[in-house]
Amino acid sequence: MIALTVNARAVKASVEPRTHLADFLRDGLDLTGTHLGCEHGVCGACTLLLDDMPARSCITYAVACDGARVTTIEGLDDDEITIELRAAFTREHALQCGYCTPGMLISARDLVVRLAVPDERRIRVGLSGNLCRCTGYVGIVRAVRAVIDQRRQRGILPVPGGGRTSFGPVGSGNGATASVSNVAKAPAAKAEPRAEDSGAMAVPDFTPEKFFEDHFTVAYPPERVFEMFGDVAKVAACLPGASLTGVPTPARVEGMIRVTLGPISANFRGAARIERDLESLSGRILGIGSDQRSRSSTQGEIRYRLVPTDQGAATRVELSIGYSLRGMLAQIAREGLVRDLAARLTADFARNLERQLSGIQPDGPAAEARNLHGVSLLIGLLRTRAHRVLQRVLGR
Repeated sequence: MIALTVNARAVKASVEPRTHLADFLRDGLDLTGTHLGCEHGVCGACTLLLDDMPARSCITYAVACDGARVTTIEGLDDDEITIELRAAFTREHALQCGYCTPGMLISARDLVVRLAVPDERRIRVGLSGNLCRCTGYVGIVRAVRAVIDQRRQRGILPVPGGGRTSFGPVGSGNGATASVSNVAKAPAAKAEPRAEDSGAMAVPDFTPEKFFEDHFTVAYPPERVFEMFGDVAKVAACLPGASLTGVPTPARVEGMIRVTLGPISANFRGAARIERDLESLSGRILGIGSDQRSRSSTQGEIRYRLVPTDQGAATRVELSIGYSLRGMLAQIAREGLVRDLAARLTADFARNLERQLSGIQPDGPAAEARNLHGVSLLIGLLRTRAHRVLQRVLGR
């Protein structure tokens, strides 16, 4: 006897140990949307979701799924991502005979959940386990890329690992009644809670597309500066345009940064993960944010290191900044402009940090301190560039 959940419905049945999950679903539950092709786990036609992870049902024993959640293509009729994929498959002519389509849709859905960008190579690799005899894959790849791109532009962020929280074969030991107990759980320190489970926005690791470095010096010892960096609210008060939207913790903060560039106004709402190392006086801030109005999203990483100067009386703050930007703002935010604007922002932050350390509130009225005005930044940028040009001319 096994007890499992199939398409959100509790199922109890008696099965022979040799019965494969695909046969159990098709013959026992009349769920024939799961197709059988090679029956060797090669063609991918039988792919379904086992505990929300794609799995080959033709090489999975039904008895091994005791206590697990099984979702077939029939169970995804009302799934938002699958609805978008079905429309894209129709629009891009991504199906012909349709035999591979149920498994193809489930694998494609996993890619839409996981991939941060619609990279064609990664999509082709991700779909390489699903064989299609008809289409040549071109329309399929176009459809998957389109859905990923549209969702990221709407500010829907990827889920790291597709939500996987344990090592081992898909479905083994994840069910409430499963008897398998030798599945190694992922280290708690590295496992981020899923946004849909905790109500909080997950902050995944990522590889930045652009990098640059900067530094500034404050007239206070490194230990004092490091202690100040541990007060999230005070640090946010030093950053022009930043405000907190939730109660911060030493390891996490949620907030907003308002940016105005000419006629474009964006409110990037997001969250940041904070890591600190007292021994090396260094740390990392990893953040994500999105603006629904401009359909832009960003991911950023700031690494800092505090170096004593002036015999320990002052601190040089060395910064390494990486970022990725998507959406409408990415079309106007060229790399050189971002670097120069970030330099101006760093200078403002350094000045406000100095004032905070001395017990003085950051510059300017509250309304101005909370808004990062692109016009004022651009004026400062033009002034800086003009000064550089003049220096080169005079140098010659």
